[in-house]
This record gives sequence, C-alpha cells and structure tokens, in this order.
Amino acid sequence: MNLVWSPLALQQVRDIAGYIARDKPSAAEKWVKRLFAAVARLPGQPLSCRVVPELNRQDIRELIFGNYRVIYKLHDGIQVLAVRHGRQLLDETTVDISLPKGV
Repeated sequence: MNLVWSPLALQQVRDIAGYIARDKPSAAEKWVKRLFAAVARLPGQPLSCRVVPELNRQDIRELIFGNYRVIYKLHDGIQVLAVRHGRQLLDETTVDISLPKGV
C-alpha cells in the first residue's frame, strides 16, 4: 500500500519541528524521526486508527501522535493530509479531503 505525504502535511511537520527546535533542536529531530516511523507503519494497518470525529467519514482517519493528529485519507493507498495539534478541530475547509487529481 502506497504512502504519500501532501505538501501541506510536510510543511506542517517542518513548522512544528521548527517550533520545537527553538528550545531544543535535538528534541525536534527526534520528534520528526518518531513521527515518520509511526506513520510508516500505517500501510500495514490502515484501519487501526480512528475515524476523524468531526467528519465522520470512514475514509478519513487520524493517528494520534503525542499532542498531534496525523490526518490521512484512504484511497488507493494512504495520503497524509495534515499534521495538526490535537486541540485544533478539522473541517473540510481546513484540509483538502477531495480525491487526488486524476482519480
């Protein structure tokens, strides 16, 4: 099963890591490595994470990673859509949950 990161999700990871690095660069590096390792396990168990409660769609799920939510979509693989703080609510205007172009 393919795993693809959206440009938005990658930018959010960079932004979060940059924020963490202000206090401790080594902690930011460790956080990023652990995040990518956790997400890399999703293709083996794509339905193991919960449905995003705000959207209630079986194809939009989230991996809880510490204080963050990794939002992903199931469609011909896994597309990581966003990485957001756990307190931030999600709706269809904040993350593009439409099908990828050409599908």
